[in-house]
Amino acid sequence: MAKDIKAPDLLEYRNDFVKEGVVYPLNKVHFLESGLLDKLPISDKKGWPWNMQTDVSVYGNKKNWPKITIVTPSYNQGQYIEETIRAVLLQNYPNLEYIVMDGGSTDNTLEILEKYAPWLSYYESKKDRGQGHAINKGFSLASGEIFGWINSDDLYTEGAFHALAKSFSKQTEVVYGDGLILNEEHNTLVYQKANWVNKRYLFVGGIIMQHSCFWRSRVHLPILEQLYCAVDSELWFRLIPNKKLKHVKFPLGVVRIQPETKTHNEKFIEKWKQDNLIIAELHDFEHTVPYFKYVQSKFYVLEARYVQKLFRYLNFTNTAPHLNKIVLPDRNNKI
Repeated sequence: MAKDIKAPDLLEYRNDFVKEGVVYPLNKVHFLESGLLDKLPISDKKGWPWNMQTDVSVYGNKKNWPKITIVTPSYNQGQYIEETIRAVLLQNYPNLEYIVMDGGSTDNTLEILEKYAPWLSYYESKKDRGQGHAINKGFSLASGEIFGWINSDDLYTEGAFHALAKSFSKQTEVVYGDGLILNEEHNTLVYQKANWVNKRYLFVGGIIMQHSCFWRSRVHLPILEQLYCAVDSELWFRLIPNKKLKHVKFPLGVVRIQPETKTHNEKFIEKWKQDNLIIAELHDFEHTVPYFKYVQSKFYVLEARYVQKLFRYLNFTNTAPHLNKIVLPDRNNKI
């Protein structure tokens, strides 16, 4: 029964880590005034984040940048995870904690994690109970002021952490930005403007780009581990309402469309349906949302579509500079 689903106690997870000898809080990512590019493993690939890094000078002389904690859940994404890791580290952010939780991958993931271990706050490669469990374990060790997670086949854009850290005022609780979509099948990279994040439109799905969303640690909530696909969709129903939100006209993250992506692979269709049924029952939408019957109608879809279209139209952004920095996969060896 959905009503029996409970979020885990992250303090219990942290205590388990401490019993195993993990020292909390974790060490921060080493910061160099010259940046980390020359220190990280060498790559012959071009573009961000291979032979480029965020210019450290953008952080100026400010000493009190808020601490950012990033968690990466991973399982058998060895062909992508190095790019993900580099896109976090090469932000060159002065106050960063980076945690990678791998579910015991059987590909080359562990080899990559070991290669980058000196620059990670913590990593492990152990069997877990799925993506939600990995994310929760990671955040149980988090000590930052700002939280975000990036999946191991996605990545952050150059300068993303500088853009989001500047945007967090004392009152701001959630920052969300625009994003990029890297489609491997069609070998395309497109700019995706953010939607207007409002609890009324969360039922549409895909309103928030998880890879471009960050929140204060004080409002963080655990993932429901029983969900397989809609781990972030359900989280937004609990996290977003009554929070002080801010939109950043900057593509903070890149989502990769590849054959195993849950949102684009037909083998996950039934799991999405199951998750959505659990969410509807768990939150008792039929009784707690006055307009839930309207939500199920085509008129709601049309309303949401045109409201979001207007929001994106008003979001004037120069997209070209961001698109030019990322090299498409089949061009990596041709430049």
